[in-house]
Amino acid sequence: MEKLKNILSNFNDFLSYQIYDSESIHITVGTFLSIVISVIAVTYLLRIIHNVVVKKLPESDKNKFVSIFSFLKYLFYILVIIIILHTSGVNLTVLLTASAALFVGLGFALQNLFQDIISGILMILDQSIHVGDIIEVEGKVGKVFEIRLRSTRAVTRDDKVIIIPNHIFLTNTIYNHTQNHNMTRESLIVGVAYGSDVELVTKILVDVGSQQKGVLKSPEAFVQFDDFGDSALIFSLNFFISNSFAVPKMRSEMRYKIDEQFRNNGITIPFPQRDVHVFQQRPFLHQNATTEGKSSKKE
Repeated sequence: MEKLKNILSNFNDFLSYQIYDSESIHITVGTFLSIVISVIAVTYLLRIIHNVVVKKLPESDKNKFVSIFSFLKYLFYILVIIIILHTSGVNLTVLLTASAALFVGLGFALQNLFQDIISGILMILDQSIHVGDIIEVEGKVGKVFEIRLRSTRAVTRDDKVIIIPNHIFLTNTIYNHTQNHNMTRESLIVGVAYGSDVELVTKILVDVGSQQKGVLKSPEAFVQFDDFGDSALIFSLNFFISNSFAVPKMRSEMRYKIDEQFRNNGITIPFPQRDVHVFQQRPFLHQNATTEGKSSKKE
C-alpha cells in the first residue's frame, strides 16, 4: 500500500512539474499531457464522424463536406487547447493581450486568405456552385472539378486549369451555365446577301441544326430573322444542348455544313459593303481639260 502511495505521489509530482512558470502563466507536465491526449481523442472522434457522414452523403456533396470539415477540424483543436489551458488555471487574457499586436499584423496580412475561406464556406452552404457546373469567369468558360475552402478549380475548353479565389464568386458577377439544369440554349449567327430566299435560308439552318450530333430533339432547333444588317440579312440558328462545354466544336461543324448547303443552293454570305456619296458645289474638271485651257490662254 505504501509503495502504491509513493508511486502515486511521485506521479503527481511529475504531473505538477512546471514546464513554464511566470506570474500569470503556469504550464505543467500534466497540462501538456492533457492537451496531447485531448487532441488525439478529438482526432479519432472527428475521424469517426467524418467516415459516418461521408458514407451517407451523395457523391456530389462529399467534396463540399470534406472542405468544411477540414476547416472545422482545426477550429475544434484550438477550442480544446483553450479549454484545457483555462481549466488548468492559465490566464488567457495575458496571452491574448501580449499577442494582440501579432494578431493585428496577421489579420492585415491574411485578410484575403480569411476572405477566401469565409467565401468558400458560404459557397458550400449556399450551394451556388457545384462540382461539374459550367461557369464563365472574366470571359473564360470552365467546368468546375474541385471546390476548396480557399479556391475553386475549373478546367477550360482548351484543357487548362483556372484557379479562382473564392471571394470572386461573392464580389463579381459569375455566369453559371448549369445552375438551373444541364440543358442550355445556344445560337449561331449567320448573314446572307440581300435578295436571298429567306424561306430557303430558314429551312437550311433548321435542317443543319436538327441533324447536328449533340443537339437535343426537344425542344427543337429554330431560326430567328434578327435584323436587316448593313451588308446582309442577319439570321440566328438557336438550338438546345445538354453539354454547353462542347458548343465551340459543334458550332464549327455546323458552319461547315451551312457553308456547303449555301453553296449548293446559290446563297451567298456577303462581305461588308459601303456606298460612298460625294457632294460638291461644281462639276469635276478633268486634268486634260485644265491643260488645254491653259494652253489656249497662252496662244
